[in-house]
Amino acid sequence: MTDAPEFDRAPASPLAYVTLVTNPDYVSGACALLRSLRRTGTGADLVVLYTPGVADEDLAALREFEPRLGRCERLPTSESFNERHERGRLHTAAPFTKGGKPVFHTPLDNFVKLRLWQLEEYEKIVFIDADALVLKNCDKLFGYPEFCAAPNVYESLVDFHRMNSGVFTACPNAATYKDMLARLDQPDAFWRRTDQTFLQSYFPDWHGLPVFYNMLQYVWFNLPDLWDWEQIHILHYQYEKPWEVGHDKSEKLKPLIDLWQAYATGNGIPEDSSKLAERSVKQAS
Repeated sequence: MTDAPEFDRAPASPLAYVTLVTNPDYVSGACALLRSLRRTGTGADLVVLYTPGVADEDLAALREFEPRLGRCERLPTSESFNERHERGRLHTAAPFTKGGKPVFHTPLDNFVKLRLWQLEEYEKIVFIDADALVLKNCDKLFGYPEFCAAPNVYESLVDFHRMNSGVFTACPNAATYKDMLARLDQPDAFWRRTDQTFLQSYFPDWHGLPVFYNMLQYVWFNLPDLWDWEQIHILHYQYEKPWEVGHDKSEKLKPLIDLWQAYATGNGIPEDSSKLAERSVKQAS
């Protein structure tokens, strides 16, 4: 296959929401995400990039949401780069101490996000991780410049100095993609949080989106005063995933997991997410 993603059909819009799936578990996440996007009434294309870790039969669950599907390989990085960013070595050098990552998490797959800049058929892209839900229409983000992302806020105000790559705006450009690859795979380069660390380095003057466009789930119990259902546009399930059963934060996050399950199954989805504020107060009392 060619280096660029191969799609099942032509684009229908110059704008696109794009997500990435790298294994069958993330297909489950993408189903919930795509259902949430369709419910916002967006006219933008919905695009799913998928790697060889996803079989054609795994994609069947996505088809009811009519996404544009694009098959792609991992980036053509060097053997030494791949060794440095292999799961075991990466997590030993930069362990996750705040929460748990699923056993299927493969760090090298994260860098596939850079292929967004190959999608020159689109004028603007909004990328959203497959472990997220869109609760309100976000089409205004297509009017934002490159590169916009929300801060990585989930524990304290200190988090505001780092960006989170679960949601960001991009302007596809093949020259940018080529330059990214050259910058990415430098001798001895080590990107501690993979694509997130790289993108913050590549776009040091990144524009900050409000946290409500990438509300990380740990805010629910770490920074409850920051949580506002009426303003949250995108809810991002960082660390433990809502399709995992019995993880050690499942009770703390139960209202958020229940919401994801509603979108995953299509049953019990609230018509107005702002009403969840009333439900949260009742559950807390």
